[in-house]
Amino acid sequence: MPYGASGAEKLDVFRPRGASRGLLMYIHGGYWRSLDKKRFSFVAPALVQAGLTVAIPNYALCPAVQVEDIVMQMVQACAWLYRNGANFGAPAGKLYVCGHSAGGHLAAMMLACLWPKYSPDLPKQVVAAALSISGLYDLTEIVKVPSVNGDVRLTERSALKVSPAFMPPATGAPFHTAVGENENEGFHVQNRLIAEKWGKVRRADIPCPGANHFTVLDQLCDPDSGLFKAVLKMMSV
Repeated sequence: MPYGASGAEKLDVFRPRGASRGLLMYIHGGYWRSLDKKRFSFVAPALVQAGLTVAIPNYALCPAVQVEDIVMQMVQACAWLYRNGANFGAPAGKLYVCGHSAGGHLAAMMLACLWPKYSPDLPKQVVAAALSISGLYDLTEIVKVPSVNGDVRLTERSALKVSPAFMPPATGAPFHTAVGENENEGFHVQNRLIAEKWGKVRRADIPCPGANHFTVLDQLCDPDSGLFKAVLKMMSV
């Protein structure tokens, strides 16, 4: 389904067989510069089986756009889902966001969004809660990594503008985090930083034993894992 006018502004919707118990938007990673929603359909089946509607959006990629543009595309996708979810059976007022890596950054940014300023028809709290898996919250660190920033093209100033660690959550919507036990230390540092900065809204940090930056998504697809169960608990399912 299109959530905007450009070719990148489309999302896939996966519906449960019975009544939907909530709507989860999953945002993929790839350092804002790679990958596509079709690579991440695998996260949907177990969640759908649990009664959730899952939406997986695409977004334009750097260097064709800036990170700030991608943030606004995800704002647009959330607004579209909030307004239109009932058209494909999702319950009103039960929009949640989950993202991994760069998608985790984008999920956090959705909780910092001032929705009525974006569009006056929207309430202050569009997203009921969010889960960021191996997220990035201080993007000034990306400026120091030429292999990534060659495409992402952040400056100190533009990185601060899109770093959730340096802006307040817009509401009291709960924020959940997770990071794989065997992740690069940098992701653990980022996780500790957002815990310090967003302590008032962070509800839980979910352990992901034995997982690295990529295998942590296997746990998101496993109904017996703590991460999967945390998603259901976050959504009151």
